[in-house]
Amino acid sequence: MTAPEENVWIAATRANPEHSQNFAQRWRTFAQEGRDIFGEARAIDAMADRGSRILDAGCGTGRIGGWLAERGHQVVGIDLDEHLIDVAREDYPQARWEVGNLADFTLSEDSSAALEFDVIVSAGNVLTFLSQSERLPALVKLREHLATDGRLVVGFGAGRDYEFADFEADAAVAGLELQQRFSTWQFHRPADDFLVAVLGRAD
Repeated sequence: MTAPEENVWIAATRANPEHSQNFAQRWRTFAQEGRDIFGEARAIDAMADRGSRILDAGCGTGRIGGWLAERGHQVVGIDLDEHLIDVAREDYPQARWEVGNLADFTLSEDSSAALEFDVIVSAGNVLTFLSQSERLPALVKLREHLATDGRLVVGFGAGRDYEFADFEADAAVAGLELQQRFSTWQFHRPADDFLVAVLGRAD
């Protein structure tokens, strides 16, 4: 499979100006129907001490980071889509939401050093939306924002132009070490159709 030359989300919103609005409404409809949309958030909550600093990388409408913020974590979410960030700010005001591209963002307080997080979560196939040229820089940026003993948790499905082996190779180049690998957000053993990877700083 060939990695995309352009960010998939940007291409989709250009092709359909209502793409972001439709995406946000889809998740709101799921919630109204009583579907469980917080499985990833519960997994992260189980890994984190109460009040942990958590980055929701590619946060979309804030369903994961917002749920975590409601349970007492210090959450920052970042996404390149301004509309989705507006939805997150409206639905989950307890967290901090920022517009930015994972390939070149920096989060800081008062112009000081980059914020460090105890847990960074990137769910919902986010990394597969990145273009070929964005993938390694994004992993480098995520590592820069990871606390010394912090963990980065990434989840995405197979068949999305990012082979699991290629992701693991990129992560190693970015200075990240694969600590655990699962096939679901309920931490089932590895499989070929979905990857949940837990990584830490290689140093």
